[in-house]
Amino acid sequence: MTETLVSSASKEVRIGFDRPFVIIGERINPTGRKILAEEMSKGDYSRVEADAIAQVEAGAHMLDVNAGIPLADEPAILAEVVKLVQSITDVPLSIDSSIVAALESGLSVYQGKALVNSVTGEEERLESVLPLVKKHGAAVVAISNDETGISEDPDVRFEVAKKIVERAADYGIPREDVVVDPLVMPIGAINSAGKQVMHIVHRLRYELQVNTTCGASNVSFGLPNRNGINAAFLTMAIGAGMTSAITSPLHPEVMQAVLGADVMMGHDPDCANWIRKYREPSADGESRGRGGRGARRRRRRPG
Repeated sequence: MTETLVSSASKEVRIGFDRPFVIIGERINPTGRKILAEEMSKGDYSRVEADAIAQVEAGAHMLDVNAGIPLADEPAILAEVVKLVQSITDVPLSIDSSIVAALESGLSVYQGKALVNSVTGEEERLESVLPLVKKHGAAVVAISNDETGISEDPDVRFEVAKKIVERAADYGIPREDVVVDPLVMPIGAINSAGKQVMHIVHRLRYELQVNTTCGASNVSFGLPNRNGINAAFLTMAIGAGMTSAITSPLHPEVMQAVLGADVMMGHDPDCANWIRKYREPSADGESRGRGGRGARRRRRRPG
């Protein structure tokens, strides 16, 4: 069984086929968040701190940290944010940047084994990111596009992912440390986007035997009730074999979908996580669920 281990200074998270689905909180990202971008560029990280704490309290197992702000010193900001988040939470981090110098900066101050987000199948990116991943003993997100762009053919995306896994092995990075992002496209623009993901995830799980992740909210871009679409997508993706996702844990319907899928996949023995989250104790401490003793007594009464 392929397991990807990531860690902070004090906590380990294992991403795996037979383990509960891993939620990587997406909120610490200034892309599309004008106020957050302005604050971070000025060294004000109060909103970052609040987002980190809120996501962990909502159930995130990891946090993605991004500091992509135009014209800002991204390497310096990313390092500062990594140190801040690690000082107030104990969950492992995904260090997220398209700039190699920023990845290096974040990794240099990170305590534990990070997840690097990300490498693509482009030769220049492979040659610059994979040595960095190996140097710092990190795991890495492999995004299944290359110089030709993003193919709508899931089998082409599978081949790109396979190439990245093979190139990672050349650098001494085992497949357990490569988490493939099959690329989720907006279902409102590409009608087959959902089926594409399910197809490639199944192949990645059973043929390439690697763990997977994605930017789950991409699927609902441009649609109303986005969280409803995201929840449906994640339930199906988990059924197809996906093992983690970068998404917001602040939406109850999304977290409920993930926890329910874990139950159905047998990844929540005795439904322990589900019961812990949703059981409502009565005044005398007994469950209010329909299966309680009170419910059984009522059924025995004559109508």
